[in-house]
Amino acid sequence: MSSTDKPGAGRWGWLSGGRQRRQEEVILMLLCALSIPSILPFGIYRLLQGSWASAIVDLALVLAMSSVIVHVWRTGRYQVASVCVTIFYTGGMLTTVYLRGVGLVYWVYPTMISAYFVLRPSVALAINSVGLAVLVAVLHGRVEVLNLATIIVTVGLVNLFAYIFSYRTGVQNRRLHNAAELDFLTGVGNRRALERHLAEYAQERRPQLESSLLLLDLDHFKQVNDQYGHAAGDKVLMRLAELMRRHTRSSDRIFRYGGEEFAIIASGAGLNAAASLAEGLRGAVATATLQEDHPITISIGVAYMDKALTPADWLAQADKMLYAAKQGGRNAVRVAEPS
Repeated sequence: MSSTDKPGAGRWGWLSGGRQRRQEEVILMLLCALSIPSILPFGIYRLLQGSWASAIVDLALVLAMSSVIVHVWRTGRYQVASVCVTIFYTGGMLTTVYLRGVGLVYWVYPTMISAYFVLRPSVALAINSVGLAVLVAVLHGRVEVLNLATIIVTVGLVNLFAYIFSYRTGVQNRRLHNAAELDFLTGVGNRRALERHLAEYAQERRPQLESSLLLLDLDHFKQVNDQYGHAAGDKVLMRLAELMRRHTRSSDRIFRYGGEEFAIIASGAGLNAAASLAEGLRGAVATATLQEDHPITISIGVAYMDKALTPADWLAQADKMLYAAKQGGRNAVRVAEPS
């Protein structure tokens, strides 16, 4: 098993999944935190001036932003909070324009642009479009037609450009993210992708289909590299990855964990189904010709992804079973007992 012939503590490191989620949480909380000192002085000033309605709107926004920060900090649930923040912003902006007049219409621009920082472009565009329609209704009859048309055109263009920029940035980020999570040789997911998927499965609290984790390793792979060269070894790895694609389901996810070691997340498969999948894969490799004049076999360890445990536990259990398969003579499947 080369470097994986013996189970070692600390092999798995710290799982990096969920980083993007935490970044989204930080962005939302930062936006709310910056809004509070931007709005609070106006609320206090209007309160001292006796503009009760406007002061109440400003202070209500401050309270709402503070509540969102506490909610996201404590629960980590930022998706619904992001929509609420945008609605709060938009509603406060429209109410302020209605109460204070067209002189405060410039608040429309930062309010609508901020939506694209915390929401998907399509959702932000939808909310801003409704906000623009309400703004037109508020200003109708209060400003000249030419001024109203200017406001509509400029707000519309700001939204259009912000949408295009946000959409294109999202597409580029997804491409970079996907490229960063692919193994350059085999085209399957890499270790980073595996850790992210395991972390996301562990963090998801909604009911999910049971899943299992398979760790597999090529037996005596060093002999292939020594006898035929590393180029031949690379071809064996590519052929193995293609064989795994053919003998797994579309819902299963394949990863190259490192060297000649691969992992499969068998989505919707309990231990029995995962064991059958592993045995079928082992047999397919044993009968395939991955290298001329040199039989290739694999050993597989299977573990159930129990939500009561952590991703590190799942990996450790599967690795332990893989080690047992190697110690038992290789070309074998071993399945961990459920906790």
